[in-house]
Amino acid sequence: MTLTSDDTAITVPAEWAPQEAIWTAWPADPDEWNGDLEAPRRDITGLIRVLAEHGNRVRLLVNGSEAEASATTAVGSFAEIIPALYGDIWLRDTGPIFAHAGKDLLALRFKTNSWGGKYQLPDDVTVGDDVARLARAKVQRFDFVLEGGAVDQDGEGTILTTRQTLLNPNRNGWTKEQAEDALRAAFHAKSIVWIDEGLKNDHTDGHIDNIARFVAPGIVVCQAASGPDDPNAETLDAIAATLAKATDGHGRKLTVVRIPGVGLYHNALGEVSPASHMNFIIANGVVVVPVYGTASEVAALDALRAVFPGRAVVGVPSKGLLGCGMAGGGSFHCITQQQPL
Repeated sequence: MTLTSDDTAITVPAEWAPQEAIWTAWPADPDEWNGDLEAPRRDITGLIRVLAEHGNRVRLLVNGSEAEASATTAVGSFAEIIPALYGDIWLRDTGPIFAHAGKDLLALRFKTNSWGGKYQLPDDVTVGDDVARLARAKVQRFDFVLEGGAVDQDGEGTILTTRQTLLNPNRNGWTKEQAEDALRAAFHAKSIVWIDEGLKNDHTDGHIDNIARFVAPGIVVCQAASGPDDPNAETLDAIAATLAKATDGHGRKLTVVRIPGVGLYHNALGEVSPASHMNFIIANGVVVVPVYGTASEVAALDALRAVFPGRAVVGVPSKGLLGCGMAGGGSFHCITQQQPL
């Protein structure tokens, strides 16, 4: 998609466009992970290995000497290890959204308020600037709160988002009209498709990247309920119905593909968790999909292979990243940010 700022054309590529690198971060603070860093580190190791095996350049932030040493041992031959300061690993939200301004790489930087004041951690406010500097990108700032996981884009002017996040009083206190004005200003959005809400117990207040994703212009995937005990059954049906009525920035009716959902999933504390196969990351040559050892796994991967015919689709365990209690809560899309070529 394109927008204009200071008379310079800016392009924000879709996630499936060619990428220079994928940024992510290594869990470093035991207090943020119930004292167990090994579980999320194991998942991230799996992610990085798959990305690297398909030719992707992975740039991994590490915070502190112990994190650097453990990351070097686990993935030093698969990723570029970069010392940095950050609160936690959710770079989709705290990092920049990369774009192009002519031939220059641009980092779009939005305010962060710790997901509505819930997870206030040192250095989450500044890590996005550090990533921009390390990527040698120019920075364009916007004076409002926006997490990268709150919007999904098709590269042609269509944005998916949720009322639960963008219109939440704990972010900007926006009306729908104010939110749309802000998205048009930042991304030159031609069409904004509003979903009401996300999955139950989602720490992010319903981020779109856990429920519905563009996979190509005019094509969007979302989940189908796994059965009568699926706690999100009504929500998932409502999402699909909304998408089926929506049009994109070119006036095309969206093609909606439903992927088998995870269904009722209890974490180690017995809590219902927002486990989702939608939190995949699209990279050069591969789509990495979070899996949880559920009955939905094989069918979900097969369904995603049908919509990504030019890429390998690989399931990687993500129970550790999903976590329990106040720890975790996300997966591979939440912890990564792609840098386009």
